[in-house]
Amino acid sequence: MDLGINGRHAIVCGASQGLGKGCALALARENVNVLLVARTAETLTLAQQEIQALSEAVITTIAADITTDEGRDAVMAICPNPDILVNNAGGPPPGDFRDWTQKEWFDAVNNNMFSAIDMIRRCIDGMAERGFGRIVNITSISVKTPMPGLGLSDGARAGLTGAVASIARQFVQHNVTINNLLPGLFDTDRGNGYLAYRARGEGADVDLYVKDYFADKNPAGRLGSCEEFGAACAFLCSALSGYTTGQNILLDGGQFPGTF
Repeated sequence: MDLGINGRHAIVCGASQGLGKGCALALARENVNVLLVARTAETLTLAQQEIQALSEAVITTIAADITTDEGRDAVMAICPNPDILVNNAGGPPPGDFRDWTQKEWFDAVNNNMFSAIDMIRRCIDGMAERGFGRIVNITSISVKTPMPGLGLSDGARAGLTGAVASIARQFVQHNVTINNLLPGLFDTDRGNGYLAYRARGEGADVDLYVKDYFADKNPAGRLGSCEEFGAACAFLCSALSGYTTGQNILLDGGQFPGTF
């Protein structure tokens, strides 16, 4: 399937590893020129080399903290007119809400809500003027079903979901869409780290917990792969998806038990 985005320009945040890297790779395979954004130059360079080897598109990098104004300024200076924006920032650590003060809550809101909204603000008018824009926010299954210990993520990402629901419907007439991808547990450092946190809390063996947890509770019986997550992201970024906006799309192996 030709996604119709050959030669487009994308900003992918948190792109040096995990789900962000999976999205960047999928876009690069569609010959999208991708700016990889992450905080650590060394892992960015490795990701760039891996992705560039599989694509004829131009793959560039910037080591910047997307959760700061300075980081966002630096990203936009390199790619001022993106056609595609993938918002992604590491989630807050799990824990007990009784231990979280104003600082922890404000940090979570800044990192996982405001930063994405500010990147949308910076990009969306230009997208509308050019008649094409695709924005995908990587959020979490916790938006749909709270998960133990992830209250900071639940709150901040739910706030982003509410904001996007309003913004998305204002710009779709200009062929600019905004959608959210809600990952369940994937085979990433964060996914495995969360399962380790759950195992320790339940006094279980960490290695066995991954197997037992999914055998018992996830219909797919496995962790998701970054490649399949990236493929879903690439389709939402495609020229074929202009009638899909303001949606929250679960990728969780069937973990969420609801109908809606």
